[in-house]
Amino acid sequence: MVQTPTLTPLRKGIVGVQYLFVAFGATVLVPLLVGLDPSTALFSAGVGTLIFHLVSRGQVPIFLGSSFAFIAPIQSATELYGLGGALFGIVGVALVYLLMSALIRAFGVKFIARLFPPVVIGPIIMLIGLSLSGAAVKMAASNWALAIASLSTAIVITLYTRGLMRLIPIFSGIVVGYLLDWAFFDVDLSSVAEASWFAFPRFILPTEISWQPILFMIPVAIAPVIEHIGDVYVVNSVTGKNFIKSPGLHRTMLGDGLACLFASVVGAPPVTTYSEVTGAMSLTRVTDPVVFRIAAVAGIAFSLIGKVSALLRSIDEAVLGGIMLLLFGTIAGAGISTLLRSKVDFTSSRNIVITSVTLTTGIGGAVLSMGDFTLQGIGLSSIVAVLLNLILPEPKATQDEEQ
Repeated sequence: MVQTPTLTPLRKGIVGVQYLFVAFGATVLVPLLVGLDPSTALFSAGVGTLIFHLVSRGQVPIFLGSSFAFIAPIQSATELYGLGGALFGIVGVALVYLLMSALIRAFGVKFIARLFPPVVIGPIIMLIGLSLSGAAVKMAASNWALAIASLSTAIVITLYTRGLMRLIPIFSGIVVGYLLDWAFFDVDLSSVAEASWFAFPRFILPTEISWQPILFMIPVAIAPVIEHIGDVYVVNSVTGKNFIKSPGLHRTMLGDGLACLFASVVGAPPVTTYSEVTGAMSLTRVTDPVVFRIAAVAGIAFSLIGKVSALLRSIDEAVLGGIMLLLFGTIAGAGISTLLRSKVDFTSSRNIVITSVTLTTGIGGAVLSMGDFTLQGIGLSSIVAVLLNLILPEPKATQDEEQ
């Protein structure tokens, strides 16, 4: 259990901004990759976090930010339904969270664990990273010098630094890459000079109101939902409290769902719980939920600075590509780690079948089309994994152990 130090209001403010700093790089990277305004993502992360704290009765020290799980789905949905349609599809993500909240309240956490065991979640997380690897290489190839510099910085920060510095490899890589781009290549800062200091984020209301993008996005929410559950358990261990019981996992899931719904309305990527900030919390030993609300307000404040948004949009795609080479590989590695940590038995033919079919349908680009409805990528593979897990019989030895 973490012993929370007593902080003055000023120190709480400093730590709150520090927590935002940890989440900043990843939060703005997602919208930059899918064609959305990074300021809108910061605004949505701030408001979404406040919504989460309101629903969870202000008890749970969690910060919400843009999720990498939705990069490829938003890109694909934009190609199919346009940006307005893709944003409306995020409503489907919110619906999954709301449904899971209701199911957890009715049947308990074990119900979710039965639907999404590690043999389902591991391959899905792997696909989130692997499906984006081609885009990472393509962006890095526009300037390999910048990409390698950004990548190297992120690797060095990850491997050889300690404390809070180790939690910001993405931010550090982007900063170094940007400075090198400014020093040796060509950075167009005219948009930054022309931008006003105060400016509202670019809110994009969903224009293509249709059930198709909603159905497209619904399966993609499976992995973030499970990540949410895992993050709440981690916060439990860090704080020594049981948030699964009070305020209840159904409330934290509901708060996340309503935050995603807000994101879809203003034109931001879906927001989910942030593991990086949880890691910062374990280092600083500051677990006061008020500090996380300060981080949320700071995010909203940054989103209203017009020059910040312009500066973020001036980042070269090669810098982002270099970061993505590490980031998406790390996500794939996290999926492998899930399988290893949970000791999934790969001498079991059943587990091999579930993992193999899930990966091949996702990486191979399988598409399911019925009339105007199309399901592909992570969404299709997620459904395949869940169905195989429910349909295929457990090995007799496993059944005997459970009894």
